[in-house]
Amino acid sequence: MPHRSTFLRRLLVTLALLCTAPVAQASTDEARGEAHNEHTVRQAFDAWSAGTGHVFDLFAPDIRWTIAGSGSFTGTFIGKDAFQTRAAAPLVDRLAAPLKPLVHHVWTADDRVIVRFDASSTTTSGAPYSNQYVWILRFDKGRIVEGEAFLDMAAYREVVDNNEPVAR
Repeated sequence: MPHRSTFLRRLLVTLALLCTAPVAQASTDEARGEAHNEHTVRQAFDAWSAGTGHVFDLFAPDIRWTIAGSGSFTGTFIGKDAFQTRAAAPLVDRLAAPLKPLVHHVWTADDRVIVRFDASSTTTSGAPYSNQYVWILRFDKGRIVEGEAFLDMAAYREVVDNNEPVAR
């Protein structure tokens, strides 16, 4: 009987290993995906801060971008063009220089990257602009397909209301 017991124990251990191998592989793949997405976002923010690129370069053409809050510049924008013309342009057209981000922290969870950053610039009237942001970005095949932005909309509105836009 000891022989049969050893056989059953080995069989159970083998079955357990076979059943957990795909789970371990999936966890490893997920961790690699999270690390890749985090690296991609950090590189994009570094390029944005250096003036050599922008996070928006990672946007899928049909991105779904939501700005939380209330007011005419909040809501959900479908497509990169809608986001740029209806949400980004009202602010950036009233800045004398591009926004310069300073990333405080980046977190990842599955296909999402969460970024906490500040961004600042000077308005066309010479006043300083700074804001605090949290962006939640969802990736699919290396592109940002969905985003949620949380920021001080009163500071945004103040720039739009008190500065003339410049043609770019």
